[in-house]
Amino acid sequence: MKKYFITGLLIWVPLAITAWVLALIVRTMDQSLLLLPQALRPEALLGIYIPGIGAVVTVLVVFLTGFLTANIIGQKLVRFWEGVLARIPVVKSIYYSVKQVSDTLFSGSGEAFRKVLLVRYPHAGTWSLAFQTGMPAREIADLLNDEHVGVFIPTTPSPVNGFFFFVPRRDIIELDMGIDEALKYIVSMGVVAPPMINPAGRAQNE
Repeated sequence: MKKYFITGLLIWVPLAITAWVLALIVRTMDQSLLLLPQALRPEALLGIYIPGIGAVVTVLVVFLTGFLTANIIGQKLVRFWEGVLARIPVVKSIYYSVKQVSDTLFSGSGEAFRKVLLVRYPHAGTWSLAFQTGMPAREIADLLNDEHVGVFIPTTPSPVNGFFFFVPRRDIIELDMGIDEALKYIVSMGVVAPPMINPAGRAQNE
């Protein structure tokens, strides 16, 4: 009896969590419909709420935005819009900071979030998975005695939150682990382990 019950849980728990995550994503993307006037929203036109319409609209808007801005005219419009934002003090700081991060993550160039590391956190006797984000700014690097690396240590089971630190390079272990594997490892709280972990280097002060 217990064996059958556990077997059933192994089938339904992953399905239920997957459905819950997908439903959360769809509901979040459906919020884009709130930008439309009340009379033009699907529930007003059709009389019923159909989940997923907002998600489809969001994907189409993103695709069309990329298509329209890929040409010369679209790029001029983007530069004009960025010029307007550059004249607003607080908005300028937020926009260009976020834009620099998104350009780094989605461009495929650079080292940000390309390497998985082991770092000592939250104390010297423990290790945590981390992602390399880059090198310290010059004014920070000049104040540090040794070479340091910027790392992001995600929390579990939600890796979108975490902590940012500068860690001495000699105190990190670079892993031969993909970003997807590391994220699954973090989200599963260590239950779903990667098939193999090959350290590319060992900490010198271990």
